Amino acid sequence: MPLRTHLALLTAGLAAVTCLTAAGPAQATSHSCSPSVAIDRFSDALDKTAYDDTFVGNLSALAVDRDGSLAALSDRSSLFRLDARTLGPRSVTPLADETGAALDSEGLVVDRDGTYLVTSETEPSVRRYSRTGEILDRLPVPDDLRVSPAGRGQPNGTFEGLTLLPGGRTLVASMEYALAGDPADTLRFQTWTRHGSHFRLAARYTYRTDPGLGVPEIQATPDGRLLVLERGFTAGVGNTVRLYLADPRHAMRKTLLTDLVTCPSLGATARQPQPNPLLDNIEGMTITGRTRNTLKVLLVSDDNQNAAQTTRFYFLRVRI
Repeated sequence: MPLRTHLALLTAGLAAVTCLTAAGPAQATSHSCSPSVAIDRFSDALDKTAYDDTFVGNLSALAVDRDGSLAALSDRSSLFRLDARTLGPRSVTPLADETGAALDSEGLVVDRDGTYLVTSETEPSVRRYSRTGEILDRLPVPDDLRVSPAGRGQPNGTFEGLTLLPGGRTLVASMEYALAGDPADTLRFQTWTRHGSHFRLAARYTYRTDPGLGVPEIQATPDGRLLVLERGFTAGVGNTVRLYLADPRHAMRKTLLTDLVTCPSLGATARQPQPNPLLDNIEGMTITGRTRNTLKVLLVSDDNQNAAQTTRFYFLRVRI
């Protein structure tokens, strides 16, 4: 059952004492989730809406586009451009594979030339698309990451997150779940390095999740570390969503920034049981700005076009 607001705030206060953080305490605020994270607001403005005869939902990834608008990727092969202030849709671009079939599109990067790098977890794959949705390139993928029986990847558990490290030379994709034969908490992060106009396979990292959780999204910070979302779902209980800071330069050592259950609910409601009514199936994340050592981070939930779930945007401030 959803927690009441005063209980959520009490939990947040306890978490402020016990949570490990990557930096000193954030400024005191009634919207604090932890010493490192505060939530400014949330928005359900796009929930169960349509644009240009396309359902606006199933959102799995976010990115800031070159003009400052938001690119929002649906896992049903649609790429939306949203107004960064109002979240109102400006355009939608359909995506497809080389045969014209729909993607299970999950990860998104706007490259420095304005093209889009998009993952699909069907194979899995990483493709480059033009601004109008034409395929320009397809990156190589190691055989063992491919979905079984071609490799050891789990169906619906491969490339979910995608990000470019600072400088734009290294691309990182995160697997959502472990490969067959690996411990359940051991995930692979695959990298590529830029060579001219193409990317070549490069190093691979191992990341360990909390028990029962997967990784739906990653986002590079300006100093080369990674924000990592870990997420899980328990029927009758709801979602677990935690935000970590991980460092690929130090064996992917991770530090908990917050468990989002500790955030104040801000009056949010849930259509299914949740430990905090603010929570839903959060899948997308992008950094929209920064001031000194504080990042503005935007999250979005994937409603799976399900009446019991909500397309919700979360506006966070994160100290790293």
